[in-house]
Amino acid sequence: MSDPHDPRHNPAWQAARQWQARARQTRPQGLLGTLKLLLLWVLFGVMMVVALVLGLVFLLLGWALMPLLRYRLKKRMEQMRADQAQDVGGDYHASPGRHETLEGHYEVKSDEHDEPRR
Repeated sequence: MSDPHDPRHNPAWQAARQWQARARQTRPQGLLGTLKLLLLWVLFGVMMVVALVLGLVFLLLGWALMPLLRYRLKKRMEQMRADQAQDVGGDYHASPGRHETLEGHYEVKSDEHDEPRR
């Protein structure tokens, strides 16, 4: 009977060994391989710096344009409010649903609870 803990029968152990073998084969061979690896790291570093600079430029540009965008949105909202506003001093008969105010003399009746106590 084989031991279940034997690494030769463990699929994860076998996959790790295969990855190690592939990694040993792809290691740089000699000076040319080392130069290629160094050039690759330098290129990666330069790309990261360029991405960082572009990100900062776009961030600063967004911050600089924020007041202009806010001003435009404020003007647009004022225009929308003006378009939706109703004429306060307009004709009451022109708009449906409004009732005419009754004119006359009105007085407020006092309750017995409103009389001053002695």
